[in-house]
Order: sequence, then structure tokens, then C-alpha cells
Amino acid sequence: MTHKGFLLPPLITGKLIKRYKRFLADIELDTGEKVTAHCPNSGSMKGCAIPGAKVWLSKSDNPKRKYKYTWELIKIPETLIGINTQIPNKLVKLAIENNLIKELSGYEHVKAEVKTSQHTRLDLVLKKEGRPDCYVEIKNCTLVENGVAMFPDAVTTRGQKHLDELEHLVSKGHRGVIFFLIQRMDAKVFKPAAMIDKVYAKKLKSVVKNGVEIVIRDTSIDTTMIAVRNPLPVKLD
Repeated sequence: MTHKGFLLPPLITGKLIKRYKRFLADIELDTGEKVTAHCPNSGSMKGCAIPGAKVWLSKSDNPKRKYKYTWELIKIPETLIGINTQIPNKLVKLAIENNLIKELSGYEHVKAEVKTSQHTRLDLVLKKEGRPDCYVEIKNCTLVENGVAMFPDAVTTRGQKHLDELEHLVSKGHRGVIFFLIQRMDAKVFKPAAMIDKVYAKKLKSVVKNGVEIVIRDTSIDTTMIAVRNPLPVKLD
């Protein structure tokens, strides 16, 4: 990683045959070889797993790994899309530490993976003496239709629980932030995907009324780096 973004490893190109069992994808490399790659994305990947589309894979030299390849990017007509859900947390943390997120600037310490209650962890806590602690939960967003970015792409009871936890922390005097990182470049506005998870959409609207903040950023993506880019407007109705 650099202060500007998350550096991708060297990538190999191919085309997607199919994604299945959530964490597997069959790929035909440009060499003609067919491989099974790890798909580091547990969502439905609606609109992001199009057979025949160009994809980019990284390759691990770890002898203990069953699947040597990891699916990193896919190209659809509108944009490149980042597939790897492990990147957003690292990328957002890096951006906050380098004061690239205006809404979350001015803190002295950023800690990842914070246990906030017996059964809940949130992604980040930001601290500075004299300021309330700021808890941040980061969500990876890859569903975009007609310029509208939406989350979630599948029903998420876990995501609903995170909203409840942020609301509880706000009621105790802390800041609570839900951060949606859009790993593609064709979104103009963000809204919750009520047609997929109406409970999540309703809860998001409710917790915002009770003081939970929403931060949105899209990304700049090429085959070498993914970087945080622009804020987008939020439409909750």
C-alpha cells in the first residue's frame, strides 16, 4: 500500500467461466488454461459475475493454499470492479490515517477490529483525547444499476446487527459511522437496496435519524491500484 491507495499484486488475465459455491470461480486464462480461483467475496455479486467477462487474478506461491489464484478484478462495459472484499477495510484505514476522508480527519489513533460488545466487532475505532471515540463499520458495495450504487446485494442480518451496534454507541455519546466503499467507478448516487433487504434499508434510515452518520466514497481502479476517490450523495427515501 502507498498513502495514495492499495497496490495490487502482479495480475494475470483471463475470462470468467462461472462463479459458484460463493467462494469459487472457474476462469479460462489467456493462455487457454482453465483454473479454479478463490473468490474473496461472500455476497451475491449481482451484476459482477458475468460469464465471458475479462477478469484479473493474483497468484500465490504459498504451497499450503489449495487454490493458487485469487480473483481480484472484473471488467464490465461500464467499469472495472474490485472483487476482493478484504481490500476495503485496509484501504479505508489507510485513507483515514492520511487524512483523505474529511469527515473522519483529525484523530490521532486508528485501531482495527474492535470488540464493542460480547457478540459484535466493528471495523475501526478512531481516538483523540478530548473528542468522543468514533466507531466505523465499513461495507463493500459493488451493486450499481443505472448509476445508483446499492447495498446490500443479499439479505444481511449481520449488517443489520452492525447498524444496531452503531446506534447503541451513539446513544452512549460516541460517534458511529457506516462507511460504504464502492469498488467501481460508475456510480452517481447511493441508496440502500430495499428491493433486496427491506429490513436493512428501513433500519439504515432509522439509525441515521438517531445520529449514525453515513460516509460514501467511490474508488479509482486500474490493474495496479485501488484508491479512494469521491464522495457521493445519499438517497434514503
